[in-house]
Amino acid sequence: MRATWRGLPTKRHEAGWEPGLLVPAADGSPLITDHYFPRAKGDFPTLLVRSPYGRGLPWSPQYGLLFAEQGFHVILQSCRGTGGSGGMFDLWRNEAADGQATMSWLREQPWFNGTLGTVGPSYLGYVQWALALDPPPELKAMVVQVGLHDPYALFHAGGALRLENALAVGVGMNYQHQGMAPFLKATLRLQRRLRDVTTAQPLRGAYVSALGSELPWLDDVMTHPDAKDAYWRGASLAEPAERLRVPTALITGWHDALADQTFEQYDRLRQAGCETALLVGPWTHTSALQQGWPEVFAESLAWLRAHLYADPSGLRPTAVRVHIGGEDTWRDLDDWPPAAAAASWYPIPGGHLTQQAPANSAPVAAFRYDPADPTPSLGGPLLSRTAGPRNNATLEARDDVLTFTGPPLAEPMDILGPVSARLSISTNTGHADVFTRLCDVDPQGRSVNICDGFVRLRTAEQVPSQVTVPMSSTAHRFPVGHRIRWQISGGAHPRYARNPGTGASPVDATTFTSVRITLHTHSALVLPSSSGPA
Repeated sequence: MRATWRGLPTKRHEAGWEPGLLVPAADGSPLITDHYFPRAKGDFPTLLVRSPYGRGLPWSPQYGLLFAEQGFHVILQSCRGTGGSGGMFDLWRNEAADGQATMSWLREQPWFNGTLGTVGPSYLGYVQWALALDPPPELKAMVVQVGLHDPYALFHAGGALRLENALAVGVGMNYQHQGMAPFLKATLRLQRRLRDVTTAQPLRGAYVSALGSELPWLDDVMTHPDAKDAYWRGASLAEPAERLRVPTALITGWHDALADQTFEQYDRLRQAGCETALLVGPWTHTSALQQGWPEVFAESLAWLRAHLYADPSGLRPTAVRVHIGGEDTWRDLDDWPPAAAAASWYPIPGGHLTQQAPANSAPVAAFRYDPADPTPSLGGPLLSRTAGPRNNATLEARDDVLTFTGPPLAEPMDILGPVSARLSISTNTGHADVFTRLCDVDPQGRSVNICDGFVRLRTAEQVPSQVTVPMSSTAHRFPVGHRIRWQISGGAHPRYARNPGTGASPVDATTFTSVRITLHTHSALVLPSSSGPA
């Protein structure tokens, strides 16, 4: 694995390994824990890494060995009910208490010098926020990589089920802690059966054929679409960032399924006056830990050395570093998002996109969404291997996808910050979804997705409803000769469970009705843009 990563720092120490330690959880269950350490005399700070995905590949080399070689004790622990640890795994509910119990154990270890940091991606970020609910005095730094703090937002978008995410998490939680072979086998089985599972009528329980068993927690998250439901009480850990004083580095990718959660926490940390840094690369949720690992590791190591060793020599001079798509460069910024003017682009008949606001109020275009032949999802911020930028040509050729394209740009245009869409929509049934996407069209006509958003609508029949749809954030340069494209459709399946068109729950629906969706003037694509040279 080391040979595949170019530019990793030279190791400072040989690493030792003490596997299979038993750490009592809050309820007394044994948490199986591996201890990695530098083979050298002296005091070293400790990193706590708690995971529901096992302690083997890739966690052992990436977090155990590499950080121990740089001068850290590393505690790599399997969460309750996973990787051989005792008790039952209960998504998100035990992490705060078990993190504190692990701290009590750490304080009794002769090698623990009282200086602690945390690091890790995805759910390993969630357990860091859980510890930060009541941060122990020893905690001096956190590094949250492509991290989770709000499980509801991982599984739902405005009441719509993020179906593909839910299935991917099901495979990861159920199999990854068993080892790479069972996990890869389960992943391939889900890929083969994905269409059958996601088009089942009803959807409830259909995942069992692909995942191999019933998962009560997955049933629960799929059948509780309301964020205010008591089921989700205590799930979100947004609150710690609002009062945190522990220096915290955040890392994400433009096509990370959890990017918006990272931007939200960055904003909360900055408003709280907490020392923080943000790195955003050209990555998906998984590629950040693969192709992006040299940058992610360097950023994480620099932050931990600065705050656990009082060695800031590796820190960059600015709080934010982002990768600029369209020109494949990095840019350092003082904050995120940077100041930018909001420019509105308006759709007009004929598939054109203009900065001139239409004078009339006539409908712009209409299309029919048929849940029996749902508009497919293509690329974007997913947890699966199909995530990321893709050529949207086949998607845009469908009758149920609208595209509005601007003229070739006479000078480059930079888009830095949150993108949104103002939509005026009417339907013939009162029930619809709208998927909206920003694309970059090159001179050869290749249309590549930049960012997107989704909304579930309840409309008065035939009467336009107005809604603003967040489309995440981006840092992208449209070069000279490229065109801006706005793409609109009635769904993105199986990324989102298809809307049955009847108002029934998508999980239980067995009857589906097509819907005619009409886009009206006063709709606009809103871009935080600037023109000219950087």
